[in-house]
Amino acid sequence: MSVITVQNESLCFVTGDIKDIGIKEYLTKKMRGKYHVESFWANKDISFSLNKGDMLGIIGKNGAGKSTLLKAISGVLIPTEGTIKTKGSIAALLELTAGFDGSLTVKENTYLRGALLGYTRKYMDEMYDQIISFAELEEFQDRQFSQLSSGMKSRLAFSIACLFNPDILILDEVLSVGDGAFKEKSAAKMQEILANGVTGLLVSHSVSQVRQLCNKILWLDHGKQIIFSSNVDQICNCYEEFLQTGEIPGTEDDRKRMSDAWNARQAKLAEKKNIRRSAGIRKEIEKGGSEAALRAALDIIRNQRPELLKEENR
Repeated sequence: MSVITVQNESLCFVTGDIKDIGIKEYLTKKMRGKYHVESFWANKDISFSLNKGDMLGIIGKNGAGKSTLLKAISGVLIPTEGTIKTKGSIAALLELTAGFDGSLTVKENTYLRGALLGYTRKYMDEMYDQIISFAELEEFQDRQFSQLSSGMKSRLAFSIACLFNPDILILDEVLSVGDGAFKEKSAAKMQEILANGVTGLLVSHSVSQVRQLCNKILWLDHGKQIIFSSNVDQICNCYEEFLQTGEIPGTEDDRKRMSDAWNARQAKLAEKKNIRRSAGIRKEIEKGGSEAALRAALDIIRNQRPELLKEENR
């Protein structure tokens, strides 16, 4: 059964109308015959569905319409055309500072965010220590929120959203903020959440993150849907090839060709890296380096080029 169904979703922004420019400027331009409005379609004809436990990775360059789509799914924006249907509670992290007050402390903001999400004071009392512990902010509970780094703000927002176990979790570039250790912990938490049946949507410029976490993928470009697929690795390969060449696949044959081209590109890079490493090992051996260096070189040969040792033994 589908938890999220998006059918021909399109969202248009209008600029220059009376609401934007005010009645005085509107009347002036109207009398001079210079009044006109402009339309911009941030999303156009996007369709897909997700089941319980699916994790959708949404990829695309800046301006592709990724964040606009998430806002439409979460209910912040209303589609101009098409329909969006969701089942269950939604926790959305669209902007790191949304729902926080910079003048309040970390502790006060945690309770404020919980209240905005509809949770009782008693429930927040029970969850508070887990939230702060996961966010690694035990020493900053009485610090003003505005004094936190962007990474700290991200950790708190992510911790609050994840520990409430929503039915649908929407993340916009949240997992890309923070140090390496917290990114790994966030990824592990996401996998745990998905294993419990939560449906997730992730916007990320980290293709490796999409490969790791997602079983569905949606590629947007200039507001239009390029591909929706469950073949995450192939589409990630195509997207990375697109970033190199600018080519957008139009058919299944194009996808296969671009995916193969990306794999070949990566194989060549790996070969060049091995050649440079081999040259370094040769120099180390020729100059008679330390025993530790020679042993390290031998270990690399065993792991990378074991056939060379077999040839020597013959």
